Amino acid sequence: MTKEEKELLLIDLCGRIPHGFIVHRYSDNCDISINSVDDFAHFLEYSEGEEFKPYLRPMSSMTFEESKHKLSKFFKVINTKIEGVGYIPTLNSIGAIKYIDWLIENHFDYRGLIPMGLALEAKEGMYKI
Repeated sequence: MTKEEKELLLIDLCGRIPHGFIVHRYSDNCDISINSVDDFAHFLEYSEGEEFKPYLRPMSSMTFEESKHKLSKFFKVINTKIEGVGYIPTLNSIGAIKYIDWLIENHFDYRGLIPMGLALEAKEGMYKI
């Protein structure tokens, strides 16, 4: 794992701490639940140098109900007037932030860590939604 990949993984996982997540540690083939900052700090200290990967839901696992409800809730199209152009549809930036928060809360891999080999696909029902 490169330094950049490790930084990306840690940035992603730090944002997930308030919602909890599960990591797989390869040295002892163990899945570990992280539910607080203290849990994460202890895990990092204990697992220093060992390979681990979080379990995340691929974006493709989002159900129709999840996408329909959440997308319409967070992304309200606003028609913005631009001088010389007219009105163009734009997305509310607050909605985008709330949507990312929702993706994190529901354990989605919105950064593409699974295809990069930095995360594992969550098993069905691992995160009860």
